[in-house]
Parts: sequence; C-alpha cells; structure tokens
Amino acid sequence: MTLHESIDVIKRGCDELLLETELNQKLVLGRPLRIKAGFDPTAPDLHLGHTVLLNKMRQLQELGHHALFLIGDFTGMIGDPTGKNTTRPPLSREQVLANAESYREQVFKVLDPDKTEIVFNSTWMDKFSAADLIKLAATHTVARMLERDDFGKRYKSNQAIAIHEFIYPLIQGYDSVALKADLELGGSDQKFNLLMGRELQKHDGQPPQCVLTMPLLLGLDGVNKMSKSLGNYIGITESPQEMFGKLMSVSDKLMWCYLELLSFESMTTIAKWRTEVENERNPRDIKVLFAQEIVTRFHNRAAAEKALTEFETRFKQGVLPEDMPKVTVSASTGTIGIAQLLKQAGLVESTSEALRMITQGAVKLDGERVIDKALQLQTGAVVVTQVGKRKFARVTVG
Repeated sequence: MTLHESIDVIKRGCDELLLETELNQKLVLGRPLRIKAGFDPTAPDLHLGHTVLLNKMRQLQELGHHALFLIGDFTGMIGDPTGKNTTRPPLSREQVLANAESYREQVFKVLDPDKTEIVFNSTWMDKFSAADLIKLAATHTVARMLERDDFGKRYKSNQAIAIHEFIYPLIQGYDSVALKADLELGGSDQKFNLLMGRELQKHDGQPPQCVLTMPLLLGLDGVNKMSKSLGNYIGITESPQEMFGKLMSVSDKLMWCYLELLSFESMTTIAKWRTEVENERNPRDIKVLFAQEIVTRFHNRAAAEKALTEFETRFKQGVLPEDMPKVTVSASTGTIGIAQLLKQAGLVESTSEALRMITQGAVKLDGERVIDKALQLQTGAVVVTQVGKRKFARVTVG
C-alpha cells in the first residue's frame, strides 16, 4: 500500500488529524508506529460507541502498526471530567479493576490479539511520588487548563471545579510519555487531552505524537452521544437478537454514519449503496446487511442468520396487520420526541397517555420495546410503531 493509500485508510471517518505532515514523516521511516487509545473502565461493558476507536485501531493494525490498548485503571479513580458540568464521582479501586478485567475480555472482539499490547496506567502512576506529581503539575498553568471548553464554561458559570480534575488531562498526557506513543486516538471531545500528550512529550524531549480524533457516535435516539446511562446504546455483549433489532431501528439518515464509523465495508461499497438508495432501493436492505455484519463480528454468522430469520418472522409473516396505516409526523426542529410522535400518529390521545404507555412497556418501535421516555427520532426515520396489542402505524418522521 502506498503512503497516500495508508493515509486515506487512517483518515477514514476521522474528525481531525493533527498533524498530517508529521504523520507522513513518521510513516516514511518504515517502522511500525505505536498507536495509543485509552479507555477508563467506568462501566463493565463496552458498547458500539467505544468500538469507533477500536475499529480505527484495527485498521491501523492491518497496516502493520502496534496497538497500545490503554486501560486507565489509575485515571478511572479520578473520573474523566470531559464534557461534564459537574465533578464525576471517582470509582473505587475494586470497581475499576473489575471493569478493567471485563474490558480485557471484550476488546479482542475487534482487535487482533497478536498485534495488541494491553497496558494499565497504574503501572507507572503507582510509582509516582508526591514530588513527581508536583513536577508534572508545574508544566501547565490554570489559565491553560481553563482554555478547555468544559472547564471554561464551568468557571464562567460559577460551577465547582475540583483540583483533581485538572490532574486528569496531565496524567492522560503523561501516559503518552510513558508509552512513547507516535499517534493517539480519541473522540472529538478529547482533543485538549490528546494535545496535552504532545506538549508533555516535547517537554520530555520526545518526538510529539500525532493526534487523530473521531466523531462521537450518536446513540439510537439520534441526538445524544451513545451512552449506557442514557439507554441509547448497543452493547457488544448483548444477545444477537437484541443487537440486530436495535440496529434495524436506527434511522435511515443515521444509518450512513454508523456504516462509515462501524462497518468494515469499503467506502466504495458504501458509496455504491448510497447511490442505490437514491435510486429507490429500500434502505432497510442496507440495514439488514449492516446488522448481519455487526452481529457476526460480535457473535458469529449462524447467530446473525438466526437473528435475521426471527426478525423477518416477526415483521413479514403476518405479525403486523395488512391494513396498517401509514402516517407522517412533523419534526420542525429535525427531531421529534417519542411521546409527541405517538400523539401525532393518532396512537394515543395525549402525551401523558404516551408516557404512561411507555412506563407500562406497551410501546414498541420496529418490535423493540421503548424504555426511554426522552427518546428522539430524526427526520427521515421510518418506524413500525405499536401501542398495546392492537394499535399499529408505519410512521415517517417528516
């Protein structure tokens, strides 16, 4: 593969690459690059949002580079303040270690174990003395920390910022020094922390790492970042049927983003599918292919085929009424809440009834029970909507 082709693979789906000229210089040396991506074990299970970075690491492994999967067992006890408007409660050592072990078991569903080094930042941080930490803290000023968007906003709105939260980006940056990273991957919300690694490497006399940021994967609601706490996630350890059903519920518009960030299909193939959909191919056909790919990756091909068969049985073999009405609801802001959708579609009398039916577990979208009362659907979504046993509508969000 040529240098230009390698860069194209590396940049696929990325938000930003800093600095491309430096990365070119590293690549022409012809040695495997040390690719770092860090994950704080704040929850026991990984979801598809996490795999955006894992997929990129896998692509880099296939280009011959060395993956450093960093489990932040030390930083996990601090709590990453990125994007938060309040101080995160730190986890106990026991919680962190239990979650870290779970991550170790799950990560090889994506990464090549022969080309992956799992590292823990407690390995070097547990050896830090108080003097070492003071020396690290002396490399940056409070003014520099307040340049970070979330810290700046909290300071201006008189919201508390704990001193230990300033320590977090410094330790994440020092991890790059300890690992001698050539390239660090992270979500677009991590840019400040990733650049901290560059600065601390320069301070230590190392060549600075390049930084590749990836977009944050939206959850099933199409509005918020995929998160287990918001209930809009697809866990990589979920059952094949649950995973398949959730992927089929993704809106037609959001589907393309999921394909670019999560599928291993080439961009040429995805572009071909886009053209076919523009020429009247049903986007549902593409979702089926994508859902089978993801279920196969995290389970196996037989499980994917069985999940498809069960899905088709529910939705094609007489489960749905033949005279099901087709309804278009209006989303003036680009999204519509589930309660308002049900009301506009004529499936409930009021939003309060809609919320009550959701609480009772009586609302389904494409066969999947709705549990999130704040669920938002994007313009372009087409969903088979069910309330109770007898009320159905094929709803298009216009």
